[in-house]
Amino acid sequence: MSITTFARAKARVGVITVGHEPYWGQFPGLLEELEGYGREFERMLIGCDVEVVSAGFVDNLDRSFAAAAKLRAQDVDFLFVNLSTYVTSSSAATAILNLGVPTVLVALQPLKRLDYRNTTTYMQLANDNICSLPEISGVLVRAGKPAAGMIVGTLRDDPRIADELKMWCQVANARRAFKYARIGYLGHTYEGMYDMNSDPTAFTAAFGSHVQMLEMCDLAKLVNDANPREIADKIEEITRVFTIADPFIDPITRPIKQEDLEWSAKVAVGLDKLVALNGLTGLAYYYRGLDNNEYERIGSSMVLGNSLLTGKGIPLAGEADLKTCAAMLIMDRLDAGGSFAELHPCDFVDDIVLVGHDGPHNVKISDSRPVIRGLDLFHGKSGSGIGVEFSIQAGPVTLLGISQTADGRYKMIAAEGESIKGEIPRTGNTNTRCSFDCGVADFIERWCAAGPTHHFALGVGHVGTQIKRLSKVLGMELETV
Repeated sequence: MSITTFARAKARVGVITVGHEPYWGQFPGLLEELEGYGREFERMLIGCDVEVVSAGFVDNLDRSFAAAAKLRAQDVDFLFVNLSTYVTSSSAATAILNLGVPTVLVALQPLKRLDYRNTTTYMQLANDNICSLPEISGVLVRAGKPAAGMIVGTLRDDPRIADELKMWCQVANARRAFKYARIGYLGHTYEGMYDMNSDPTAFTAAFGSHVQMLEMCDLAKLVNDANPREIADKIEEITRVFTIADPFIDPITRPIKQEDLEWSAKVAVGLDKLVALNGLTGLAYYYRGLDNNEYERIGSSMVLGNSLLTGKGIPLAGEADLKTCAAMLIMDRLDAGGSFAELHPCDFVDDIVLVGHDGPHNVKISDSRPVIRGLDLFHGKSGSGIGVEFSIQAGPVTLLGISQTADGRYKMIAAEGESIKGEIPRTGNTNTRCSFDCGVADFIERWCAAGPTHHFALGVGHVGTQIKRLSKVLGMELETV
């Protein structure tokens, strides 16, 4: 069976709309109006690529306890608390503190402004959304569990609110990606790369994901079990996604041999099955191999299958870089793609740096069909086979690296820049021309001073705001360069 699609878990987002019970007897119709606004807010969330779990309208302490119990039973990852009018902090904070997930406080006023000369107390209460925001926020800070964020604006025709909700739901999806996740670890880190070394227990403590230890024999068995139909289907997928290119001026490039294509397809089938059978959310891998043995031939022919999987939301990080695998997973769930990348030579004339790697890359952020070329060798590695060149979309890009501090804590390092079209080497590796707000030499000095690993995830769009919010949700240090 050829496996071509993989499930991508959406964040399960809880919602409560909070009101103040003493008002209902005083102002007939107010409850029903505010409940309607609550349902309107829930519909806004449904369009944000998350699974919405509503605990309904909460207007007293008992309903707050009940809402927390319901949402906890539904295993929600994130909570939006919609403030419909003034509410006592007990009605909101009780649910928030008992549920114990990252919470965004939302105050969306139905009217852009009151009709001051004709405003009644009823009308003011129907638009009193921000009134209790400082009270609830202050209580959460005092409890040592501050809100992850706050959204203030109008309920309708407010593009900023739509953007805010989308970004917070992306953050929720990025956090969900690590929940119940298994990140495969196949082989070992590239010899001598001290920055790649990771402690799986520390990784689990930081991200909440299990690191699944795998052997090359696990993959080799699945590769050898691939049948002709599966291989033919994978070749069809490869030729549909990639353009086969001629050799270039670089003497290590050569025509792609049919046996290389067939072997890469067979390895890709095995990779699909390895991911599916082990329930992997991502995979960090590297194996040196020796004397053209089976493991060397498998390891040197993984890039096509890896790039296809990465484009389907299952990031694969070469050289067994577990930390960059996590960065790629985050960037994918932020809808930014996320390719495995490092710094290449600078162009001091155009003031750019080439950013790339021999793979894997995320097909979704390429602006055209990626190119594949035959390679007589992979510099610094064993074996030969097929290399991949991507042309990343021009425009805003974000770099996300994950490193560790002197005391072992995980740390995010991020930067926003621009992808600039222009000449790049055609050496069988991806290269993207990147510029930044400062000079390229200054940027590289500042990036390296932050203590990164030499790999990072390259994504399209500026998603620094989402990364900042996620770092807060994960309790992880972030340095923005």
